[in-house]
Amino acid sequence: MSFKQNNNKTKYSELDFERGNSSFKQKTLSSSISCTGVGLHSGRKINMTLHPAEINSGIVFCRSDSKKEGEIRASWTNVTDTMLATTITNEAGLCVGTVEHLMAAFAGCGIDNAVVELDGPEVPIMDGSAAPFMFLVECAGPTIQSTARRAIRVEKTIRVGSDNNFISLSPASSFGVAFTIEFDTSAVERQFLEMRLVNGAFKNEIARARTFGFAHEVDAMREAGLALGGSLENAIVIEGNTILNKDGLRYEDEFVRHKVLDCVGDLYLAGAPIIGQINGYRSGHTLNHQLLCALFEDDSSWSYVELTNEVVPGTTQKKVPMTTF
Repeated sequence: MSFKQNNNKTKYSELDFERGNSSFKQKTLSSSISCTGVGLHSGRKINMTLHPAEINSGIVFCRSDSKKEGEIRASWTNVTDTMLATTITNEAGLCVGTVEHLMAAFAGCGIDNAVVELDGPEVPIMDGSAAPFMFLVECAGPTIQSTARRAIRVEKTIRVGSDNNFISLSPASSFGVAFTIEFDTSAVERQFLEMRLVNGAFKNEIARARTFGFAHEVDAMREAGLALGGSLENAIVIEGNTILNKDGLRYEDEFVRHKVLDCVGDLYLAGAPIIGQINGYRSGHTLNHQLLCALFEDDSSWSYVELTNEVVPGTTQKKVPMTTF
C-alpha cells in the first residue's frame, strides 16, 4: 500500500483519549491522506484521498473522475446494490461500490465526519480487510471535534430473513455481535463468533480478516464483470477443501470474522454508531441492508441518544472487558 499524508493539524494523543470523554465527541481526520489500490470488481487502479470534514457532515464520497456532479452520502437510503459488495448512489446516478471495508474502518476508529475522494467507481480493495484503512486513519490522526457524538439506540428487536439466513438487532447496553456462518467445505464449515466490539476489539480481533471467495465461482463472476481485480493478494481463495493462499489464514475463524467486518461496515451506513446486539446467521450485504431498512421503517424501534457512557466501536471504557468466544 502506498499513501501520502498532508499534516496540518494537531493530533490527539492516545493518553488524552483514555483520560477523558473524547470517545463521546465527534471525530474527523487531522489531515488529508491518500492511497492507491485496485478495485476488486472493476480491476481499475484507483487513487483515494481521505479528507477532514465539518461536524455533523457525516461520511461523504465524491468522484473526481466523473462528469456527473454531486456528493454521495454514506447512507442506507443511498444503497442501490448489495451483490458481493455494497454500492451507494446519489440522485444524479453517481455511484461508489465496495464501501463496506472503509466504512467498517471509520466505525472502528470512531470517525464521524470525513470526505472520501476517489478517481474510480469503487473503494480500492487493498488487502481485502479493513486494516489498511484503519492504518490510514491512524496515520492521518483522528481529531476531536467540539460537538457531542450521538448514537442510535435500539428500543426493540428487529429481525429480517428466513430460517435459512437471518439477522436481528436487539436492545443492549453496548454494540455486540453473535454471528454464525456455514459452508459446505471443510475449509470453512460452521463458524461462530460472539463478542462486544469495545475497547479496541474491532481493531485487534476483526479488522485484519480478509474477504474470501471460491475458485469455482471466479470464471462466472468475471464473465459478469465482477472480481476483475481479485487475486490471492486481496482475498482468501478456496478450492474444494483447500485454501490456496500460501500463507494461510490470519485467524483460524477468519471467515466469520470477515462477515462481522462486513456487517459493521454495512450498519455504519445508519449514519451513527448503533447501541444494540446483532445476531446473524448466514447474513450478508443484502440482509444487512434490509435490517437497516426495517429498523428505520419503525420509529418505535430506535431513538437517538448522546453518547455518555454507552460503548460502541470507536469508544473506550477501560472497565468494560472484551469477551471473545
